[in-house]
Amino acid sequence: MASGSDENGDQQLKLYSYYMSSCAYRVRIALNLKGLKYEYKAVNLLKGEQFSPEFRKLNPICCVPVLVDGDIAVSDSFAILLYLEEKYPQHPLLPEDLQRKAINFQAANIVCSSIQPLLNLAVLNYIEERVSPDAKIEWAKVHIGKGFAALEDLLKNYAGRYAIGDEVSFADLFLAPQIDASFSRFNLDMTQFPLLSRLHEAYDEIPAFIDARPDKQPDATS
Repeated sequence: MASGSDENGDQQLKLYSYYMSSCAYRVRIALNLKGLKYEYKAVNLLKGEQFSPEFRKLNPICCVPVLVDGDIAVSDSFAILLYLEEKYPQHPLLPEDLQRKAINFQAANIVCSSIQPLLNLAVLNYIEERVSPDAKIEWAKVHIGKGFAALEDLLKNYAGRYAIGDEVSFADLFLAPQIDASFSRFNLDMTQFPLLSRLHEAYDEIPAFIDARPDKQPDATS
């Protein structure tokens, strides 16, 4: 089984992460599920460390996460997860069935294309500065609600214990951080999303998900 170490036993996986980043959170879950050890490299987004010349060489768009695997650097959580799936196939995250694989990608894309980008730090700061702090929260709730309604509809015929069946899969890695943020950061009323609320409870029982939480990371603040 691959361990994320080179033949001399030296650790070669490094994850550039910020504890509150839902995109980095997804990758932390995957690394945990696959049993891969990695060095945590904190990038403080509030201090602008993502714009440093050193980090810009790793990711020209200046955001986390970035995974460094030996001589290979991969940025963007979707790309990183696909890379991990091929390089480290233990605990597969994608089913062989093409329809279920496509549903995994659809659910993941709803999160990473239609929800999360509208809630990132730059967008929320812009709304707070140009309108108000209250407008920022309402903006977040509206766009999370639209995405969550779509996810409830998409997954209703596929969900089992987890998003797509009874095994944790690719979609769950995107859903867990987004649902968690909706509870903790935006105080969203989740009673209108019973399926996602049930999944949230299921994720809270999985050590790989628990250990990936923001408050468990070395750069977490009290």
